[in-house]
Amino acid sequence: MDKKYVIYVMGVSGCGKTTIGKLLAEEFKLPFFDGDDFHPKNNIKKMSEGKPLNDADREGWLQILNKLAVAQFQDKGCVIACSALKESYRTILNSNLESNVKWVYLNGTFNEIYSRVSKRKNHFMPPELLKSQFEILETPRNCIEVCITKTPLEIIKTIKDSMKSKFGLFGLGVMGKSLCRNLAKNGFEISMFNRHVDGVEENVAINFKNEFKELSEAQPFDTISDFVNSLQTPRKIMLMVNAGKIIDLVIDDLLPHLSEGDILIDGGNSNYKKTKERAGYLKSKNIHFIGAGVSGGEEGALKGPSIMPGGDKEVYKMVAPFLNAISAKDKNNLPCCTYIGPEGSGHFVKMVHNGIEYAEMQLLAEVYDILRTNGNNPSEIAAILEGWQSSANSYLLEITVAILQKKEGNDWLVEKIMDKAGNKGTGNWATIATAELGVPSSLISSALFARYTSFYKEDRVKLEEIYGAKNSQKLKLTNNQVLEAYQFARIINHYQGIKLISEASKAYNWELNLSEIARVWTNGCIIKSMLMQDLVEVLKETNNILVAKKIEPQLKKFKPSINKVVSECVLNELAISCFSESVNSFNAYTTANSPANLIQAQRDYFGAHTYQRVDDETGVFYHTKWNN
Repeated sequence: MDKKYVIYVMGVSGCGKTTIGKLLAEEFKLPFFDGDDFHPKNNIKKMSEGKPLNDADREGWLQILNKLAVAQFQDKGCVIACSALKESYRTILNSNLESNVKWVYLNGTFNEIYSRVSKRKNHFMPPELLKSQFEILETPRNCIEVCITKTPLEIIKTIKDSMKSKFGLFGLGVMGKSLCRNLAKNGFEISMFNRHVDGVEENVAINFKNEFKELSEAQPFDTISDFVNSLQTPRKIMLMVNAGKIIDLVIDDLLPHLSEGDILIDGGNSNYKKTKERAGYLKSKNIHFIGAGVSGGEEGALKGPSIMPGGDKEVYKMVAPFLNAISAKDKNNLPCCTYIGPEGSGHFVKMVHNGIEYAEMQLLAEVYDILRTNGNNPSEIAAILEGWQSSANSYLLEITVAILQKKEGNDWLVEKIMDKAGNKGTGNWATIATAELGVPSSLISSALFARYTSFYKEDRVKLEEIYGAKNSQKLKLTNNQVLEAYQFARIINHYQGIKLISEASKAYNWELNLSEIARVWTNGCIIKSMLMQDLVEVLKETNNILVAKKIEPQLKKFKPSINKVVSECVLNELAISCFSESVNSFNAYTTANSPANLIQAQRDYFGAHTYQRVDDETGVFYHTKWNN
């Protein structure tokens, strides 16, 4: 036991408090005190006469035991056996000890305990008083409850395990630290681990614990074996380390210390295919694995993220109380955490979330470019975007307003930032997934390639010198047209992302609930928005939001504006990859007869790939000798 406690072993007379208390004290090397030894003579006399004690009789006795407990806690703690039948009694016993008390409740039926009491010899309390104890017994809350039918050794093992931390967090980077604080604030007893590297990472967990009051009960470690052994079984350990090979190295380090049935939760941005592989590998070791996408950044992790766990449903139920408690809450105060589906579905959904996020960010960057081309400075652009919040609000729109308002001295900070946008892989994976599944989620890939293009700063500078600066004249656009084009493009972006999830669900037999996924995206995550709130209800009716009664009139209304914005930007040589792709893809989606017949004819010409005919409804494939 790493922390100092006063342990009260409670229950009615005859439940085994003294026996268990002595064994527990021996196990933890603590002094033991039997509460019965501290009864005043008047109480003992009264009980010997077969008269039950009342609250007034017990009050002085309870105060004596509390003083004993406080004094012992100043040393190394102790174990005290005491009936403590009412909550008011336990309040007295807890006085001045705050959270440094552990209650062990030995629970048994009247018949079980009466049989024991009847066999006791030379005890001052007769069996007839047992009924009165059961009558006043108030079952304690927040206790370690153990059934007395177990053997004493089994009871001690149960108590020892119950006194350990309920949840472990492996990796104290930005997100890991925020999740630790979130768990602690929600009342969970946690253990925290961060690796020890001499001169680089030393005492990270200890220093972190000392930094925040809410972590006063947390147990910090930099040794894996001690960390794992501090946790209740089956152990529940959330890994918050960088995705990729590091996850596999961490799993290999943990495995020798784990037991059958333990649960590892990968809370990083792992590739969904690797999550499936890891789950299969760990299953062969009898260890469970949950792949949980976590969105919301540092602030979301602290205040409540959106969590997307995937894996075995029964295993998920074992970690759900922790994940639900720390997640954000939707408008109905339900957790923005839900069981997504089997295998790597949780990480797949998080990957698509990030893909949608890429396009949302690119669209706002294009809005910024259009508005600054029209002569607005960052503060003026911020004011325009602030006015959009009543009809198109989102987390990303809100932070964009804040970014554009930020100054460094007299200059806007955004104008000092190098125009190179990085990425960490999820947009890349989403683009690969959309290609592998044959789903045209083209805004995600357009946003990704826009970031790639931005990184070639030196090339862009050189090529502008060769081909000349872009037209600097104002665009013939109103702010409302830009807003409506932005709203149009966002709908298409969400359609494409949700379509990708829907097709993956079919391909992998995941049976994903799209409305429920949208619901957990309504708060705590980066893409939360008014539109997402609407999609929760829309996706209850249809998986294709373009045919939804609520969406159709919006697209028809916004279509003229997206046409105008895209054409005006192209004529004025402004790069708008996601705006233009949104209308291009929409035009393709809404065209019954596309020119793909020519492509299929070309494929048949040079590769004999065959084709179907519009005048043959049987679906038969044909091949033509095109040179004859």
